[in-house]
Amino acid sequence: MEALMTKRALKRMAREGAYETTSQYDDAKVRRLPVDHRGGWSPLSDEGGARGDSRDQGYLKTIKPKSPGQAELMEAIDNKNLVMALGPAGTGKTYIAISKAVEALEAGRVSRIVLSRPAVEAGESIGYLPGDMEDKLAPYLRPLYDALTDRLSVKRMRALMAEGAIEIAPVGFMRGRTLNNAFVVIDEAQNCTYMQLKMLLTRLGWHSTMVVTGDPNQSDLLPGISGLADVAARFEEVANIAVVRLADRDIVRHPLVAEMLGVL
Repeated sequence: MEALMTKRALKRMAREGAYETTSQYDDAKVRRLPVDHRGGWSPLSDEGGARGDSRDQGYLKTIKPKSPGQAELMEAIDNKNLVMALGPAGTGKTYIAISKAVEALEAGRVSRIVLSRPAVEAGESIGYLPGDMEDKLAPYLRPLYDALTDRLSVKRMRALMAEGAIEIAPVGFMRGRTLNNAFVVIDEAQNCTYMQLKMLLTRLGWHSTMVVTGDPNQSDLLPGISGLADVAARFEEVANIAVVRLADRDIVRHPLVAEMLGVL
């Protein structure tokens, strides 16, 4: 009987995903993730490059900035209703925005989270993917699910989505809406045209916060089509809007990311 229960428990854990928390930990406070010790750089290593130790790493729900740019971004989100976060890959733009959204939702400051990103093909076509429109769009929205599951358990995320407290939608589905009492994150905004950004930004309603993230240097649109750089330049003159420009020094992924972006 004990062996059978163990098998059932393992199957349940596999169904709920690798990021699902175990019952011995409070889901609102801490999550345990395995640490890879195969060598190379690790965020758990000390400054001398030594490997992190063999124990599991605990991740608190309250995030802390890893660089001056991230500190500026987090402060801007706390103090402004509209924030534009521009910077290269790996600077934590999306992660910080979604973490702040989850924090606001669980603190009761907003009643829902709305996450959106453009469904723009990066050199590949989605026509061959099986399923209906929702199935075809799922790969584009996957990065948002990944960030959410890192801040919430899979079970908690599914429950919030089922009750409408978290909504993930492509940019094309946002027209005509007014987003009140919401925390809105527009991700990969470099793949939006000027008119699309204008439409999205004017969705902002009462008691809401909107964070727009993107890297103007990594647009999948034809040259001159992306509207992110133009909109950000215009908004820098508006006192009630924060435009935060992250740089290579704010990259918190593998150090090689910063080196690659320096030569690419």
